[in-house]
Amino acid sequence: MTKSIARVLSKSQIDMLAEHGEERTAEVGDVLFEVGDETYPFIAIREGEAKILDGSGREIVRHGTSGFLGEMNLLSGQTVYLTAVVTEPMRYVAVDRETLRQLLFDDGALSDLLLSAFVHRRELLQMEGVGMEIVGPARHHETRDLVEFARRMRLPHSWRDPDEDPDAATLIAGIDEAELPLVLLPGGSELRAPSNGELSRALGIGLELAPREEVDLLIVGGGPAGLGAAVYGASEGLDTLVVESNVLGGQAGTSRRIENYLGFPSGISGTELISRAIVQARKFSARTATPYQALSLEPGGDGDHIVKLEDGHEVAAKAVLLSTGAEYRKLPVDNLEEYEGISVFYAAGPPEAQLCGAARVGVVGGGNSAAQAAVWLAKGGALVTLLHRRADLAETMSAYLIDELDRYGVAVRDRSEICELRGVDGHLDSVKLTDGTELPFQFLFLFLGASPCTGWLGDQIARDEKGFVLTGADAGAEGLLETSVSGVYAAGDVRAGSIKRCATAVGEGATVVRFVHEHMEKLREEYRQADASSAPGIGAEPGRG
Repeated sequence: MTKSIARVLSKSQIDMLAEHGEERTAEVGDVLFEVGDETYPFIAIREGEAKILDGSGREIVRHGTSGFLGEMNLLSGQTVYLTAVVTEPMRYVAVDRETLRQLLFDDGALSDLLLSAFVHRRELLQMEGVGMEIVGPARHHETRDLVEFARRMRLPHSWRDPDEDPDAATLIAGIDEAELPLVLLPGGSELRAPSNGELSRALGIGLELAPREEVDLLIVGGGPAGLGAAVYGASEGLDTLVVESNVLGGQAGTSRRIENYLGFPSGISGTELISRAIVQARKFSARTATPYQALSLEPGGDGDHIVKLEDGHEVAAKAVLLSTGAEYRKLPVDNLEEYEGISVFYAAGPPEAQLCGAARVGVVGGGNSAAQAAVWLAKGGALVTLLHRRADLAETMSAYLIDELDRYGVAVRDRSEICELRGVDGHLDSVKLTDGTELPFQFLFLFLGASPCTGWLGDQIARDEKGFVLTGADAGAEGLLETSVSGVYAAGDVRAGSIKRCATAVGEGATVVRFVHEHMEKLREEYRQADASSAPGIGAEPGRG
């Protein structure tokens, strides 16, 4: 592969980096970092060149004079997925990861350049299949779940199905099916049937919480609302922790295209938007812990609120934001699990579009996410039919997307509900509708809305009849986004009456930070008054008050 056209640093930027780093040299053949390393410095090249290799030794790209080495794991702490080898004698500047993070905070131009490059490079790694290998059959539910987790976490990975790949079958020969999938990690180690948390922490991205954490702001849920609060909270000096039970990004992270987000006239993918938000939150030193399931909330009264997590962990927080969003609703049909991950999906990205080219595809749902998925799949060459149960799409879908459906030849069937899936070994052949109609779909995408993830709250927080969290006057609270418990807030899709839009969720999350500051100031004032009332009066004898 020839030298790539890449983003480069100016001389003044390299000189500035040198003030905070170390000038070094390297000869041809020297290894600057390699697959499996736990960490490495940011490298700015004054002179020379280095090539980047994947775990098999395949060359991915080269970076020369004024270029720089590094991708998302410089900020996330993930295990290194690539090897850098010097191809021309080099003079370079090495900057420690934590020092780089502070520079990104202080220097806007440098931050814009590096963060956009890191996000772009991570996307390229995902497309190249670089990173860990997941080995397990598609018919195996645990394998499909882990692949979906890796996909949603935007982890560079490849999936090898031993039913289709003889070499993969050799790798798992003798391994009991209960120990699948087998995961081969960068650097040579392996995991068998790991949980999502075990995989995350093995890769260095799952923050290991202490048995008890104490923070200013605990955010439960890492979707747009939670990440919005994390960025603004951490940037304004709050000790901020985000706890997420699945993957950061929520439903927004699975959206192929968000067309109406302010500042992106040509649209932006959910993956890119969330990737940028995560990098931005980490830039300001917000901590993210995934996956950790929240089990209960104990309101603190005059003290800290306590949120208990799985595995015996707990977090004490002066303020808590509930941004747990909602979970996908599923079709009420038999054997749905058999098809999930093989021919039934809940998101439509590049892998699914490639899989569905020239196939008959059904998309179920009447909202914007369903329309976006249908258009994306149609652009990829699929023959798409959108099924929805209402009489008029305009009740639930934006007008511009209804026009897009027509423009790209998506067939629309109203008053249509699926009652049966038909196929063999998870491969869909057709679906049956409640009116008896049978439609020959090979793939099905479900966008049926969601139910609020609030069951863990018990009766501690006031909710409406559907389980959504009440806020403001509806909850008897003073603040607009405050719940029935002082110092506990709700934002995004989990909040009753919220507008189900990504930009609105981000705005609510950011707004909560102002209320958190006011709440903390109120607590400080109460402490000051309590201290003053308990202190001896001026001129009084000790012990007399």
